[in-house]
Amino acid sequence: MKYLKVIAFTHKQIELKELGKLVLCQEDLTGKLQQVKEQFDIPELFYLSTCNRVEFVMATSQPVDRDFAQRFLQSLSMGLCPYYMNTFIDAASIYEDQEALTHLLRTSCSLESLVVGEKEILAQLRKAYENCRENGLTGDYLRMVMNCVVKTAKEVYTHTNISRNPISVVSLAYRKLKELKQCSNSRVLIIGAGETNRNISKYLQKHKYSNFAVFNRTLANAQSMATDLNGEAYDLDALKTYSKGFDVIITCTSATQPIITAEIYKSLLNGETERKTIVDLAVPNDTAPEVLEQFPVNFIEVSTLNEIAKKNLQERYQELVHAERIINQNIDEFLPLLKQRRIEVAMRQVPETIKQIKHKALNTVFADEVQAMDEQSRQVLEKVIAYMEKKYISVPMVMAKEIMINNN
Repeated sequence: MKYLKVIAFTHKQIELKELGKLVLCQEDLTGKLQQVKEQFDIPELFYLSTCNRVEFVMATSQPVDRDFAQRFLQSLSMGLCPYYMNTFIDAASIYEDQEALTHLLRTSCSLESLVVGEKEILAQLRKAYENCRENGLTGDYLRMVMNCVVKTAKEVYTHTNISRNPISVVSLAYRKLKELKQCSNSRVLIIGAGETNRNISKYLQKHKYSNFAVFNRTLANAQSMATDLNGEAYDLDALKTYSKGFDVIITCTSATQPIITAEIYKSLLNGETERKTIVDLAVPNDTAPEVLEQFPVNFIEVSTLNEIAKKNLQERYQELVHAERIINQNIDEFLPLLKQRRIEVAMRQVPETIKQIKHKALNTVFADEVQAMDEQSRQVLEKVIAYMEKKYISVPMVMAKEIMINNN
């Protein structure tokens, strides 16, 4: 496990509003990751960003410390000033070896989440990995690690009550919205057609909300979501001219700058003056601070859910103990598998090497002697060498496995 390294920035050390400064734009994400992968000679790398964490998972033999983390962040050109750079580096959690694996397993099982028991993190982790895998950023090592991560999380969610009646960030946000007693015919503007907004829209549909307008940077995605909601679809620029009014805005995009500015919010009001509701689950927030300063707003954001999350953690303590037991068991099972896989990869060169030795022996070293043989003798020699070649290929693998098993 000495090659597994994780640089993590999470809600535990960093305010959620500040954490958004570390989020990479999706448009140039792959390019930036490929750039730092080559620059720092990292064999495998993937990037995870959720509402309460930003993490870089890598397979590399080089030391990963705070100095490395700082140079790594600087190379990503995030535009961080020296103050924020130093703040983030001081707050970074750096894991390696088995500690890194333990961290990833705990993360996938939601033990490291703002709300313990929310299953969304596993899907987010898998999607982040798959995106990087499809773009050639990962290889065999992280494939095995992710297999272990997914297997462990599924066992925890299946064999514990940690996610029974789950209280995810989305469900907590809906509960807050429900407390405000919005009518089912309330006009709901949904900004962003990603997974988070799709999930909260399912809650709204379930409770008979029916008046939706969906805005998204890619109109096709807005249309797909609007079709599911029997609503209207618009591209993001249409926010500036939308004039049908609203009661609730639900927003969650990957934008790095506020989408709902004071000017756009005033335009959306279309002359209405009563208090409206904004559910902003984006990190960083999609809502500009000026909106909250200038207008009466019921504002629901991720950070306001902290208190409920802490209570949730206390209630599920016994399930945490059970989950930890499953995690430790999976680590114990995985380490020998990883060693075996590394041996298999190393042994891939054995067959070809033996074939090269055979070819050299017959055609160079003993070429004259072989040519002097009669046809029958040459055939017997070929059979003997072929038999020995086959056996020699299998012997190193068998011996290596026996050594590994005995050592364990």
